[in-house]
Amino acid sequence: MANVKTTYMGVQLKSPLVVAASSISSYVDRVQMAESAGAGALVIRSLFEEQIQIDSLKMEETLATGAESFAEATSYFPDMEYGGSKEHLMWVQKTRKATSMPVFASLNAVSPGAWTAYAKQLADTGVDGLEVNFYAVPTDLDKPADEIEKMLFDIVESVVSTVSVPVAVKLSPFYTSPANVVKELEQRGVKAVVMFNRFLQPDIDPDTETLVNEMILSSSSELKLPLRWAAILYGRTSLDIAVNTGVHTGRDAVKAVLAGASVVQVASTLLQNGIPYLSTMLLDLQSWMDEKGYESLEDFRGNVSQKNCDDPFGFERAQYVKLLSSTN
Repeated sequence: MANVKTTYMGVQLKSPLVVAASSISSYVDRVQMAESAGAGALVIRSLFEEQIQIDSLKMEETLATGAESFAEATSYFPDMEYGGSKEHLMWVQKTRKATSMPVFASLNAVSPGAWTAYAKQLADTGVDGLEVNFYAVPTDLDKPADEIEKMLFDIVESVVSTVSVPVAVKLSPFYTSPANVVKELEQRGVKAVVMFNRFLQPDIDPDTETLVNEMILSSSSELKLPLRWAAILYGRTSLDIAVNTGVHTGRDAVKAVLAGASVVQVASTLLQNGIPYLSTMLLDLQSWMDEKGYESLEDFRGNVSQKNCDDPFGFERAQYVKLLSSTN
């Protein structure tokens, strides 16, 4: 069978199939199952600063309940201190010890100081790298776009300078110039970009006139956007490119590598089809390579990128004009 080894952020992976940050990483047996099925690496679900803050407040409220009811009530509870990120860090360490494949931590913080503090704590667990999950929805009408981008760059620069492990940034597709953002990240020492962060959108129930939040799994149709940007960026940046969102089959993984991706991140397809489905994806990828005569991923990586394909303008506006002009 074809050789599917790859390198991501300087780390050797046995395959380009990376389990994305998801509930799969919450169970050691599932992590080990993913490794056995052919996963090249795994991203542990994010440490969210906001969740830590919420849990801390809940604990304080619980301990304060009835505390002033009686004079002796202050002795109801022993001296306790909220553990903060300790539980998550312990789980990361446990997961790291339970598998031999590369493991990457993921972080989503809010305050600048928290980014660096938690980044260092995660890096010290023994993970092979850190994914900065910059999941933010700017809603301030008075904050210009360049200020938002500067905030990202400053945070990333501080994280990179704090940790010794390689850093990847999981980006939103909504920047005015994603290519320029990637260039700026490269200049700040980032080793990879993950394209793209999948924002979960709230719905509205007209009957109850309330917000409805639900987890809707991705589909292969969502692959086109990250595929396009991977193809545009390949050969124009030294960063590794991870295609995330919409990778559901082995052929989807083939498309991503043809566009220029070093790895693909998968989650929804495993939640739908089961973790052992990774082996099917891997077999389909290798079968395609054998059919085409490719011995390694490097033999065809970027073959259909903007840099190398026969229609480089197809990744830009030209395809839009062509499709519209051909519509009857």
